[in-house]
Amino acid sequence: MLCCGGRTAVRPPRSALPSPHPRLRPPRAAEPTAPKEPMRPDLRPEEPEWTPPPADPERPAQVRRILGLFRPYRGRLAVVGLLVAASSLVTVASPFLLREVLDVALPERRTGLLTLLALGMIAAAVVNSVFGVLQTLISTTVGQRVMHDLRTAVYARLQSMPLAFFTRTRTGEVQSRIANDIGGMQATVTSTATSLVSNLTSVVATVVAMLALDWRLTAVSLLLLPLFVWVSHRVGRERKKITSQRQKQMAAMATMVTESLSVSGIVLGRTMGRADSLTAAFAGESERLVGLEVRASMAGRWRMSTIGVVMAAMPALLYWAAGIALKTGGPEISLGTLVAFVSLQQGLLRPTVSLLSTGVQVQTSLALFQRIFEYLDLSVDIAEPERPVRLEKIRGDVRFENVTFAYDADRTTLDGIDLDIPAGTSLAVVGATGSGKSTLAHLVPRLYDVTGGRVLIDGTDVRDLSFDTLSRAVGIVSQETYLFHASVADNLRFAKPDATDEEIRAAAEAAQIHDHIAALPDGYDTVVGERGHRFSGGEKQRLALARTILRDPPVLVLDEATSALDTRTEQAVQRAIDALSAGRTTITIAHRLSTVRGADQIVVLDGGRVAERGRHAELLAAEGRYAALVRRDARPTVPV
Repeated sequence: MLCCGGRTAVRPPRSALPSPHPRLRPPRAAEPTAPKEPMRPDLRPEEPEWTPPPADPERPAQVRRILGLFRPYRGRLAVVGLLVAASSLVTVASPFLLREVLDVALPERRTGLLTLLALGMIAAAVVNSVFGVLQTLISTTVGQRVMHDLRTAVYARLQSMPLAFFTRTRTGEVQSRIANDIGGMQATVTSTATSLVSNLTSVVATVVAMLALDWRLTAVSLLLLPLFVWVSHRVGRERKKITSQRQKQMAAMATMVTESLSVSGIVLGRTMGRADSLTAAFAGESERLVGLEVRASMAGRWRMSTIGVVMAAMPALLYWAAGIALKTGGPEISLGTLVAFVSLQQGLLRPTVSLLSTGVQVQTSLALFQRIFEYLDLSVDIAEPERPVRLEKIRGDVRFENVTFAYDADRTTLDGIDLDIPAGTSLAVVGATGSGKSTLAHLVPRLYDVTGGRVLIDGTDVRDLSFDTLSRAVGIVSQETYLFHASVADNLRFAKPDATDEEIRAAAEAAQIHDHIAALPDGYDTVVGERGHRFSGGEKQRLALARTILRDPPVLVLDEATSALDTRTEQAVQRAIDALSAGRTTITIAHRLSTVRGADQIVVLDGGRVAERGRHAELLAAEGRYAALVRRDARPTVPV
């Protein structure tokens, strides 16, 4: 199934395309050409209507997947493991040196041995510090590379998603997944894995050393360890649940900021007098986040603090146990052994508490990983075929063969469309709103895939073409022009990154926008502002045309490119369009019929079917639907 424009398009299976993910079904949505509501000024932003399904609930599978992220860096991680092991051995050696100091060097007044033991303890500290720095450097580098891989993978997946995903998912939600969720995993990815290995190794080495000193004191020290593990597991589950709620709240805030603080959102809010209510709504969202942040910080805090207090009190328990053993005639424990053991036990405190905290952090991060994996598991319905066809020279012949398209099974948008558009000719598509005009045009660049039939360019099904060939073959200029917050030159070079200054100027001249750009204070280095708000509608359209001219596609799709312009501006843009269309295969979705009279063929769509076709004069003489549309279009507007 294919999702486009917010609905699900049903199409027959094709061997060249991968089957959809069995658990994911994109949502149904409104008509694809309907404008997206920019903001909700008076209500708390709702959760997106389209919510990805939960990831695999089996934790072992999720943990294996997380570990798989580190597989490309296993060589560096092996070095980290060796450093951790060496550091642990050096750490546990110090208490044994201390025992020799207390039991041998000091009582026997052996100054030389005392000096060697003291130097050994200093050397151990120095070596341990060097190992720690190297370990941090390598582990942080690996963690940041994993973060980079995750960010890139999520961005690449979103780039390949169908239009339906973006029409039903708020921009702030997408941004929150990349920024907040992946950012929230940074501590886990960069340090938790190393901390886990380091602390686990330290705990094992320390326990072994404690057993070598005295197994009875070791048993006393480890008596409450199972209870501590159980408590940390409970705390981790609690924090994981709160973290999931917190990330959703952060996504809601990001959505509100993105929508209400955009240029369009600011204009709408001020003209509607909703600035105060928007501020109040944002304050409410922020207040909810405060509560969740406090809950996340305090979840299990008393229980974990109790663990720390008990483990800190263990030395007193050990001294008491040693004293009771002496009083009751038990085996004597030397002062050096007791002090060395207490030193080891105190050394066991830090890695054990850290290990328990790491377990809590890992469980908390599972919620973030789950949200990221939801995006990585999204199915890609419009995919490049395994053996794509690459056309070196594209003539621009376009043909629709019995094309059918449906957003869902209950409604067919296009039905049995047969059209032949020879290279270099023009086709105008007219009809009432909702007749399928834009849908027909969007099938050519394969923004959607047909349900039935074929769309061919130079005799090749567009579904068999490589994405590079298709992007070189078809250019689109739509009613809504998108410009990046960058310079004019950078916006134009988006179509052709290696374009020279001369090529950019020639494209601007062809689009009849060069003189205006040259008159700007910074010329082609002028920053256009967010979404090009420093330029008028006609100027933005001509910039879009210049960008398309620079791309130089043999097939041009004009989707109501002048419908939102006033008559004078439309005439200027139309002249640029006429220059761009010369020698190209042009498909024009017409809103004002005065712009399509010279088309080589005109097609009238009605209910997704071709009702009439022919040239302007022929269709007028037929006195059918086209003639009625022309009369309605020419009717003067009566002032109210």
